[in-house]
Parts: sequence; C-alpha cells; structure tokens
Amino acid sequence: MESRLEAEQDRLSRLVITRETVEEILGEAVELVQEPAGEAEVVDVADVADSMQVRPSALGVVTVPPWQPGMTVAVLPRAYRDAVEIMVDAGRGLRAGQIAVAMGLPDEAAKREGLRSKLKRLVERGWAREEGPGLFTVTEPVAREVAGQI
Repeated sequence: MESRLEAEQDRLSRLVITRETVEEILGEAVELVQEPAGEAEVVDVADVADSMQVRPSALGVVTVPPWQPGMTVAVLPRAYRDAVEIMVDAGRGLRAGQIAVAMGLPDEAAKREGLRSKLKRLVERGWAREEGPGLFTVTEPVAREVAGQI
C-alpha cells in the first residue's frame, strides 16, 4: 500500500514539474483572444466550461469546445469562428485553400495545412463535417444556429 502511495506521489511530482515547464516554455507565446468591435457576444469561459462540465485550461490556451445545441460561434477562437462563418455563407463544401483565401490568408501550402488542421478539429468537435476528402462544410445544426444569430 505504501509503495503505491509513493508511486502516485512521484507521478504527481512529475506532473507538477511538467506543467511548470510548459508554462515556462509558453510564457508570453499564449495570446489572449480579442473580441472584435461591434455586436459580438461576450462569453465567460468559466460559464461555458461549467455548462459543458469541463475545466478550462489554466495555461490560457484557447480550445475548441464540442458543439452543443444553443452554442454560438462566439465561443470559438477568432480563426475558427471566421472559418465557420465562411462555410455558412458559402452554403456548400469548401476546400481549405478556398477558406484560407476568403479569410485573407496568402495562398501558401503552410497556411492551407494549418487551416486544414483547424477544420479537422471543427469536424472532431461537431461544428463541421467533411463531405468528401478535403471538402468541409458546417453541420446543419450549426448552420441553423449561425443563421438565427444574424
């Protein structure tokens, strides 16, 4: 019993050290998400986390929450929100390169790949779906939510 306790204490100690190292490495690299001027909805991350029964990251890293009915795009980081709005406006499946250009990003492979990983994350979390290889669109419920906000 005592060796199990020691093993768990050792594991906890390593986790604390790992977290401190991550915080040190990230330092100021973690940026705060700024809300755009206008009629954007202000969302309290703690309230969203409570309603979803998840704990927000203590490091301040922005994550994409799983979509739930009633959830607005305001909970998404800016780049994800822009991608969702572009897909809603298009009303059809788009490729990462098309979305990147619509976002005002340069048509470069690195930008497309970075955006493609964001789109895949939106698919994993229920905000979007992949109609075919590399063809992304929002899910019907998300499209209805966004249309109801306009």
